[in-house]
Amino acid sequence: MSKHSDPQTLAVQAKQVYEMGDFPAAGQAFADAAEAFLSAGDKLMAAEMKNNQSVSLLRAKQAQSALDAVEGTEAVFADAGDFRRLGMAHANRASALEALRRHPDAIAAYEKAGESLEKAGEDQMRAQVMQLLSALYLRRWKFLNAVISLQSGLAGVKDPTPKQRLMKKLLFFRL
Repeated sequence: MSKHSDPQTLAVQAKQVYEMGDFPAAGQAFADAAEAFLSAGDKLMAAEMKNNQSVSLLRAKQAQSALDAVEGTEAVFADAGDFRRLGMAHANRASALEALRRHPDAIAAYEKAGESLEKAGEDQMRAQVMQLLSALYLRRWKFLNAVISLQSGLAGVKDPTPKQRLMKKLLFFRL
């Protein structure tokens, strides 16, 4: 891939490499796309590409590099008032931190992700993030926190799936 290509073309190529399952190469391709968007003056798309790079690197089992890639993207999305992508950036940071076994930091990042996605009105994405947070709490033997996180994530879902409806009934059951 040429680094002098159109940023949009680089982004499409990076996505194709990712879909082929070559995650280290996809990480580099998304980094190239981020650089191209930044050169073109599009900070938001550059930050989105850095987040895609982070996901690719995490899938390539390069947790520290994934964390490094997402660095600074939250500020770009926060400055733009883009709470959806801000929530995704926090979730990507949380996943990398969790992979690095930095659990308290991962918990804080998942909580920030949940808050941002709630502001964005992204109830399904927020429910997924809260499930990840709940699973992290379970692995740390914090059962009450796990249940509270799961309840919180499901409470905001406007159009629950059948699985989510069942989970809601189980979690909100009153003894």
